[in-house]
Amino acid sequence: MRLLRFGERGAERPGVVLSDGARVDASGFGGDYDEAFFGGDGLARLGAWVARAGAAAPRVPAGVRIAPAVARPGKLVCIGLNYRDHAAETGAAIPPEPIVFMKAASALAGPYDDLELPRGSVKTDWEVELAVVIGARAKYVTVERALDHVAGFVLHNDYSERAFQTERQGQWTKGKSADGFAPLGPYVVTRDEVPDFRALPLWLKVNGKIEQQSTTAQMIFDVPALVSYVSQFMTLVPGDVLSTGTPAGVGLGRKPPVFLRPGDVVEYGIDGLGEGRQTVRPPV
Repeated sequence: MRLLRFGERGAERPGVVLSDGARVDASGFGGDYDEAFFGGDGLARLGAWVARAGAAAPRVPAGVRIAPAVARPGKLVCIGLNYRDHAAETGAAIPPEPIVFMKAASALAGPYDDLELPRGSVKTDWEVELAVVIGARAKYVTVERALDHVAGFVLHNDYSERAFQTERQGQWTKGKSADGFAPLGPYVVTRDEVPDFRALPLWLKVNGKIEQQSTTAQMIFDVPALVSYVSQFMTLVPGDVLSTGTPAGVGLGRKPPVFLRPGDVVEYGIDGLGEGRQTVRPPV
């Protein structure tokens, strides 16, 4: 299935894409796409509701805001330097273990929301990524069982203010967590509909020019390895999002580096997971 959420901030509603491509309001199903949904039998119940009532459900209105695909995840866990081509462009060595950092849940945004630059930003960068939505509590899970804890996959852009990230002391989190720095969606695509997550093409454009174009086959640590690894250090709960890193082509890797400015348009996507688009706005 393909799950989506729509509506203005604070009034988001669940939706689902039918087999014919129609987007319908799933409010009649009851509940949102949150920890209780992913951790219980939400996907099974939603599938039964679609079969029973989906065809007669109201359509998602054209032009309505598409909201973040997951309702306020408890954690946004991210992985740094996880693509061979990205490590090469930054001059970094291949990490012997995954590099783990956190992104504030308050950074969550819809996939077409404008990106407001944070005050003082001079080096805001783009990072298209494949993200995983956790579907079952994961603590000390093995690589072999890791996919049992995955509900689905979602498109993510891990926006990063590089000056905040690397020049302002401390860890990466404060360069990753400004409002709007985690657009998520448009869809959560369930695991059964993404059979080959190890070879998904992903791309990103700025002002119509391709900046990133790669495949998840470039990952150093794949999805099962990452779920297992992170679960050794923290419990992943249903609805948590684990973002798996970005390929080559970030602004920081350009010579000289290139960063986002007001008026820029960022478009990006992953085959099978949809596309996102942000117009960059100045700070307020």
